[in-house]
Amino acid sequence: MASKANPFPDRPPLKCDDECLRLQRNAKLAAALNIDPETHKDNHVPYSDKTLELFKEGIRWAQTQEREFRVFASDAQEKRLRFKPMKSQQRAFLHALAEDYGLDSESQDPEPHRHVSIFKTPRFVSAPAKTLAQCVQIRTSSLADDTASAGPVTNPLMNVPYNALLLTAPRFGLTVEDVENALSKDLATQPTVTFTTGFLPTDEIVVKGSGSWAAQALEASVTALKPLIAQTITRTDIAKAVFLCHADTSLNVVRREVDPVKNADGWSSVVGRSTAKQARSATASTSEAKPAAGRKLLMLKKEPEKKVEVEPVEDDWEAAAEKIADEATED
Repeated sequence: MASKANPFPDRPPLKCDDECLRLQRNAKLAAALNIDPETHKDNHVPYSDKTLELFKEGIRWAQTQEREFRVFASDAQEKRLRFKPMKSQQRAFLHALAEDYGLDSESQDPEPHRHVSIFKTPRFVSAPAKTLAQCVQIRTSSLADDTASAGPVTNPLMNVPYNALLLTAPRFGLTVEDVENALSKDLATQPTVTFTTGFLPTDEIVVKGSGSWAAQALEASVTALKPLIAQTITRTDIAKAVFLCHADTSLNVVRREVDPVKNADGWSSVVGRSTAKQARSATASTSEAKPAAGRKLLMLKKEPEKKVEVEPVEDDWEAAAEKIADEATED
């Protein structure tokens, strides 16, 4: 109705209905939460986590109740919906779903006739655009994407360079001075490295190197020391084995070399132990069946136990006492 003479004619303003109010509220919430409605539209889940969890516990039954909610929400004349009596877990799902729809819910009557009634309130606008099944699928897909993007979980300490040597199963009664004296010649081959020796709560000994070296250079030094110290501990019997490790400033081992004996193939280890056990059993049986040449078997003969005679007990102790008294008088 615009014209050159009246470019802005007066028109009655349009009244904002329920849908208009819903869109305004959504726009305000998106602005407050810094959410882009265009990117948030597809993956938005309008249900709570509790509703989705209860939905997954009984999908077919929950979908039937969801259809009842949608029919009730689409009928402007209906103000109250009453469900039949059901279990407490099922009633919990109806209460959670009513909260997501913007409806009021109430449990009525005592058990076993307790049921749920839902009511429309001014905060109710319409049913969510997505169904529960669609939201469960969206949530599952998003979790799978997050897991894939995260990649494999790795330990950041796995690639820390070695800076120490770890002596396992040390000899009983060793002191720090004993260890340093035994390894002094080997440690002297690396004069620019300062070594610190300490005992761990795991009954192991750590020999940590330090200095102005780069981490990779220090790792090369302790790696070169390992075969020398392995020969020394075998000769002096101060420990069982030596491994490379990384120790922090408090001598706590945060990374250690893999023990090839402990990490051998499990099946081979089991077979090896089983074979060794059978061999030991066969050897023991042979030794029991046939004594070694030049040896005699001695057997100790057990003497029979002596029987202790039990004195008879008189039934009538008064008569026995009189008899003893008479014998004493005659004597």
